Amino acid sequence: MNILGEGRFVRLVERDTYEFVERIGCTGIISVVAITPENAMVFVEQYRHAVESRTIELVAGLVGDQGEESLETAVRRELLEEAGYEAQGLEFLMECPSAGGITAARVNYFLARDVVKVNDGGGVDDEDITVHVVPTAQVHHWLQERNQAGVLVDPKVYLGLSVALHGWNGSGA
Repeated sequence: MNILGEGRFVRLVERDTYEFVERIGCTGIISVVAITPENAMVFVEQYRHAVESRTIELVAGLVGDQGEESLETAVRRELLEEAGYEAQGLEFLMECPSAGGITAARVNYFLARDVVKVNDGGGVDDEDITVHVVPTAQVHHWLQERNQAGVLVDPKVYLGLSVALHGWNGSGA
């Protein structure tokens, strides 16, 4: 593997004549489908410089960027930091590529059940996160409205919506 360039957070590498990006300083990525006892979903909205837009996303973050931690610890930390919620139960859903054509990163998805608000969230440091809690039955319409207002919706949100509406049987079907 040949390193072609490196910044603070990512490096561009070449392996077998194929170029792709790797994350620096973390051991993984998590994303959380967070559902309240009232069957509402928790989303975060923040400005993403790469797409020059605010985006609606599932709670997500890096694993190990603040020291050694397990996937579950990172899920709980990010859920609290970004959204201000604690989960009563966690279930691993799956691991899959983030964007397999451009990055080696894999995302570990978790279902957080019965999440309870304990603080305002909003992120840490310079993060400017807005938390949205939307009843599951209204999520699709709400996402359409946000998108029509110029806010981009991360497609992983639809994975979360599918899990919330139809459950998860562990097979990916």
